[in-house]
Amino acid sequence: MNYRLKKISGDASFREFYRLKKGNRTSIIVKANKEKFKNLISYAIINKILKENKINAPKLISNHYQHNMIEISDLGEKSFYDIISKKRNKFNYYKDLIKIILKLQKIKIKKNYYLGKYKFKFQKYSLQNLHKESDLFFDWYLKFSSKNLKISKIKRILKIELNKIYKKLYFKNNTFVHRDFHASNIMVNKKTFGLVDSQDAIIGNPLYDVASLIDDVRIKLPINLQNKLLKFYYSKSKFKGENFQNLKNDYDILSVQRNFKILGIFVRLSKRDNKSFYLRFLPHTWSLINRRLKNPIFKNFQLLLNKHVKIKKLKKINNL
Repeated sequence: MNYRLKKISGDASFREFYRLKKGNRTSIIVKANKEKFKNLISYAIINKILKENKINAPKLISNHYQHNMIEISDLGEKSFYDIISKKRNKFNYYKDLIKIILKLQKIKIKKNYYLGKYKFKFQKYSLQNLHKESDLFFDWYLKFSSKNLKISKIKRILKIELNKIYKKLYFKNNTFVHRDFHASNIMVNKKTFGLVDSQDAIIGNPLYDVASLIDDVRIKLPINLQNKLLKFYYSKSKFKGENFQNLKNDYDILSVQRNFKILGIFVRLSKRDNKSFYLRFLPHTWSLINRRLKNPIFKNFQLLLNKHVKIKKLKKINNL
């Protein structure tokens, strides 16, 4: 049998991906020299959990952890991101992804999971997690976007206000959260959706994946479509008896938190890892943040942000 190995485009992680062709069959080799446990063992275990809950995900074919790699099934070459721009009625397509999130949120989490001798336990989102992630905005984005800012002072002032906002999150951290649920991580094969890049899954707020999907920094959706999708989630979720504003507040808070993190990550990818490609998404990331900051819950934070950061006066992104 003929074997062919071809490197394929990766993501923002330390992993490398290869498509292995064996005759007429293909599989994916995932290689990770850093963060091995998360990128290989956790990924394989979480994929198994997804499949057990009737969510299409890669299947573990063979485990070569000692050699820094695993072999998983191939979900195809096209992602939702590749096809959605050509679709007219995007709402109908996005509804199917909202339904996947609803299935994820029905997963009953066990205390421990095992893959051979390896044990995996889901972590839970905490206030500390939220701050650690949004700190990337201060430590990377602000640091490189303007040399004149007093980063430590701004960070201290804004984090006090962010802490108040994060404490206003209404829903409990008791739900399976994919943590990177967006169009590029949904593979499409013959109208079947498959979910990848699940190794960072955590127990958290139910609105996190919803915000990740609808406020996707890679895709520009009109605000009326975003609102329609959020209301669709609300109507189909177990929270439809709740006050919609509680849900909307959590959505806006987590969207801002996530997109602050993304600003930092994308600048870090450019500066540290020479992946300048990601800088192209920064302007739209800011537009999403500004859209969510209109919620009155951010009134004081917005004033502090304008006073100390003066976002509109920052240098253009391509000057980073």
